[in-house]
Amino acid sequence: MASLAASDFLVIGGGVIGLRVALEAKRRYSDARVTLIDKEARLGLHASGRNSGVLHAGFYYTADSFKARFTRDGNARLSQYCDERRLRINRCGKLVVAKDGSELAVLDELLRRAQRNGVELQDLSAAQAQAIEPRAKTHERALFSPSTATVDPAELMASFLKDAEYGGVQVLTGTAYVGRAGNEVRTSRGRMPVGYVINAAGLYADRVARDFGFAQRYRILPFKGLYLHAAPGSYRLRTNIYPVPDLRTPFLGVHLTVNVDGQVTLGPNAVPALWREQYGIFENFKLEEFLQIVGLEGYMFVRNRGCFRTIALRELPKYYRPRLVSEAASLAEGVRGDCFRRWGAAGIRAQLVDIEKYRLEYDFCLEGDARSLHVLNAVSPAFTCAIPFAEFVLDEVARLASG
Repeated sequence: MASLAASDFLVIGGGVIGLRVALEAKRRYSDARVTLIDKEARLGLHASGRNSGVLHAGFYYTADSFKARFTRDGNARLSQYCDERRLRINRCGKLVVAKDGSELAVLDELLRRAQRNGVELQDLSAAQAQAIEPRAKTHERALFSPSTATVDPAELMASFLKDAEYGGVQVLTGTAYVGRAGNEVRTSRGRMPVGYVINAAGLYADRVARDFGFAQRYRILPFKGLYLHAAPGSYRLRTNIYPVPDLRTPFLGVHLTVNVDGQVTLGPNAVPALWREQYGIFENFKLEEFLQIVGLEGYMFVRNRGCFRTIALRELPKYYRPRLVSEAASLAEGVRGDCFRRWGAAGIRAQLVDIEKYRLEYDFCLEGDARSLHVLNAVSPAFTCAIPFAEFVLDEVARLASG
């Protein structure tokens, strides 16, 4: 196999996290050779290019979590970045609405979390919520997050890529990670001598990590999410509308999102996928993955470990379009099936599972040593967190390499 030029830093995976990590590595070590590889022909073809584009505010997460630490600052810094680069951003905010009295206590908990995290969150009456968005439905109260916004993920990814290439990062697309061979990494284009490896491979992060002796207790479990798009001009909202979340699970529930063009989408569901890149019914099918993932899902379903059966039974009916529309109709007036007929591209969440405790990992998770660092769990709101999280990753690289 041919050899590729040696790199001081190799970043595996060209999603938003990998791209920002490569850029940050080059900024800190300007004389180092930094290479990013991605198996696809273009960057951001998986989760980073298939998300809703929401910049979250940071009030969902407990104060001791990485997500709380990075979401608030990530929101502010991405918003500023969009202004500086003249990228589109819709500062439309977000309402969190309650279906009935049983959900009011969760609103109170979200207010407490927002206060601890230093995030502005307004407690509103139903009348005040409807003054912000007349279509909103809520029971007695609602919460409003003024710093929540939406962006175009593709525009942001293109801008980050331009920054990386201008800054001197070597970006190799169509270059898949194959394996490790001592101090070299084997790729589909040849071997590469590497000083330090940073694994941001998303759906395959656990597999890459095991080649380096990490992720022994973890596996990626894929969850597919689908959105429905409103026909142009058929349905309008002033702000995003979300339900009160079930804090026992890492999913926020079906919601209504206003994108940068003012178009409205509803979704997503969070249906367990049967292999890692199952975007279509049989797309990217791999028998080995199918057997491993179905085995893990089957065990967790039967025993309801990590609330997996609860999640699956709640989410599977949302594959049915009328059911998905019905869920969204409980949040806002005028949501009808004839407005929301077009499915968007499916996205897949690379959800990490602890297979010793059989639980879903809610927070970001990293493992590493003096030779490599592995981002094992960087799910939503990772897009929002990308800038400060990448800085943290490089802080960890420096700490591990010096130890």
